[in-house]
Amino acid sequence: MGLEEAANIEEMVQGATPLQPYHALSLTLNPPQCIVMSIWGGMKVEYRVLKGRIHRVGFQPDERLIPFLELAKFGSAALIRSFNLRYDLISALLGLPIDGNAVTGVSLISRPARLCYDLLGRSPSEGKFATLRFSWLKANFEHLPSTGTELEVMQAARAYIMHLIGGVLMTDTHSSDVHLMYLPLLSDLHNTRSYSWGSVVLAILYRELCRTTDPSAVDIGGCLILLQSWALYQMPFLASISHQSYTFLLVNR
Repeated sequence: MGLEEAANIEEMVQGATPLQPYHALSLTLNPPQCIVMSIWGGMKVEYRVLKGRIHRVGFQPDERLIPFLELAKFGSAALIRSFNLRYDLISALLGLPIDGNAVTGVSLISRPARLCYDLLGRSPSEGKFATLRFSWLKANFEHLPSTGTELEVMQAARAYIMHLIGGVLMTDTHSSDVHLMYLPLLSDLHNTRSYSWGSVVLAILYRELCRTTDPSAVDIGGCLILLQSWALYQMPFLASISHQSYTFLLVNR
């Protein structure tokens, strides 16, 4: 990325609302309506099933995207299908960095269309918007032209990472889209790998686990594949017998 392009991106995010570092999130919330408090108080708690908020990318990345996904350290995460929540396990299970800079930036982009044109080559709207719909990402980046240039491949790689972030790794109340605040962090894919993405994934998952202690909660976000893998690793009796080999060696244990 050239100096002029970097300056343009910096201009688009100047004066925007700061995004707090995810590693600083308070993860020790203990709301009075916590289900554990209800159990300790002798109240009857009904069995419930939480609906997972996850939106899989739904298509395999073009092989030309792989070098750029690997460059940004999202290569292993792109291989995720259906398969002790500690930092080392996050690295082993997801391949995401657990050291480095805090994932922080801005939560309100002043010129979203310009940002999308610069980093994705196209924009869903010319007006103000704060999210990218998964359906739009898939419709515009699922099929990469055989004559695609390196710039177009990089743009498609950013779109794929955005889908991974919002649909698999950091799912929240936006079940059909991903917040635009992550896109500026993908402007330089070589620099993207310098962020501690694994810390963000863990923080959001813990936040969701805390939120769903409320008996009225009906769904749960966060990286549920990480939670499932941890559960199978710590409690192998939960796992069904499988004769297939897994991408991540830890799951084979």
